[in-house]
Amino acid sequence: MIVIENEQIYDEKFADVYDDIYPVRADYSDFAQQIHDLIAERVPDATTLLDVACGTGEHLVRLRDHFEVAGIDLSGPMVRVAREKLPDVPVHQGDMRDFDLGRTFDAVVCMYSSVGYLPSVEGLYSAVSTMVKHVAPGGVLVVEPWVCREDWNGGDLVHATFQSGDRTVTRMGQWTTRDGHSCVEMHYLVGEPQSVRHFVNKQELSLFTRKEYFGAFDAAECTWEYLTEGFSGRGVFVARRL
Repeated sequence: MIVIENEQIYDEKFADVYDDIYPVRADYSDFAQQIHDLIAERVPDATTLLDVACGTGEHLVRLRDHFEVAGIDLSGPMVRVAREKLPDVPVHQGDMRDFDLGRTFDAVVCMYSSVGYLPSVEGLYSAVSTMVKHVAPGGVLVVEPWVCREDWNGGDLVHATFQSGDRTVTRMGQWTTRDGHSCVEMHYLVGEPQSVRHFVNKQELSLFTRKEYFGAFDAAECTWEYLTEGFSGRGVFVARRL
């Protein structure tokens, strides 16, 4: 079994450049609005929200306009950045497979394919069950999956450059397939006024099948639907707590 832990993947080096890449690459405001609209359609009176695998808290920055928010992430460096950014928001460090915050929320979300970092089908079942348990009765869970095994193309060479203030970040990596996982060694060049540095970030995401995703939601105490388009073309699961 390949062990994948995002506490190791999302280390200090990667956490340092994360906000130089993703807020530029993705429209967090648009995603947050879509999340809000999806929740409002199903739970119009929702007032509380938990973001699982919240990263540096960019979704929370925007969703706090609509909800009383909280976040949780496995990576200590990412949690640190989120806490600095949102000092008045509870941001916890914990594993999505077994965390227990001792309370429930009207909405729980897990975005950007974070469940793909789970190393096994058993972990996927545990994570979905744990997230459902944190949804208030009648509340909603929104989970964006990673690419399903049936849709995986085997891997591409990806590269991009991002400009953020005085910092330029260029990354390049070749995605491959190994033992049912999508794998990449992403090379980063970080250029600043007085220096250029390089580091490599290794990532492995499980290629769960649709049947495995469906089984995880079937096993949890919820009803669910799968919206094929979702936010990033990978679909999105929307579950209601029984």
